[in-house]
Amino acid sequence: MSKISVVTGASRGLGRNAALSIARNGEDVIITYQSRETEALDVVTEIEALGRKAAALQLDIGDVRAFPPFVERLRAVLHRTWQRDTFDHLVNNAGHGDVAPIAQMTEEAFDKLVNVHFKGVFFLTQKLLPILADGGRIVNLSSGLTRVSAPGWSAYAAAKGAVEVLSVYMAKELGERAIAVNTVAPGAIETDFLGGAVRDTPELKQFFAGMTALGRVGVADDVGPMIASLLTDDNRWINAQRIEVSGGQGI
Repeated sequence: MSKISVVTGASRGLGRNAALSIARNGEDVIITYQSRETEALDVVTEIEALGRKAAALQLDIGDVRAFPPFVERLRAVLHRTWQRDTFDHLVNNAGHGDVAPIAQMTEEAFDKLVNVHFKGVFFLTQKLLPILADGGRIVNLSSGLTRVSAPGWSAYAAAKGAVEVLSVYMAKELGERAIAVNTVAPGAIETDFLGGAVRDTPELKQFFAGMTALGRVGVADDVGPMIASLLTDDNRWINAQRIEVSGGQGI
């Protein structure tokens, strides 16, 4: 029986790459998207072209009220497409960026960052636990900016730091169900994140490349396959770890 992964925020960027990498490793994939339905359906088509089953479901990770109906839609898809009551792996990838110095960060922007990157991860995982199979895996996405600092990223990095602590507690509490939980912390990568800022802003790209031992910023292909590898049996004994995938950023 094929394993099934749920990857949030996978209509583009790192989430898309992770979903495709998981499919290449032989898993079926259910992705979520917030507003980019066309792009999400394109990802489904790409996964199916790899010989795997796939589905896309809309979800706003920053709105906890949306979680109960999402779980019901997910249950329906699992029954209809896989004739199953559970899925195996959860990748909490969905996110956004908002950059401002501490003195200029608004409460609205701060709350949105926390709601998406911490509160959403906490309560979506909570709601999904009844249908996450024993022996499954959870991968939470953090950031290299929890270890090294860059101006304007304080709120974002603090929310990601909270996720890193949460992952350790998840690993402890879910250990009795043989569910392993790890955090992947990418460095700066060229994706659509923050409007493609790292990809499209030469000064920012140069800044982060200068912080990185390998002398460049990352691309999605540097990170997605690593996320996928954590879901394989080869890495079954990795648990409660923060794994940075940054090319040596800030060393």
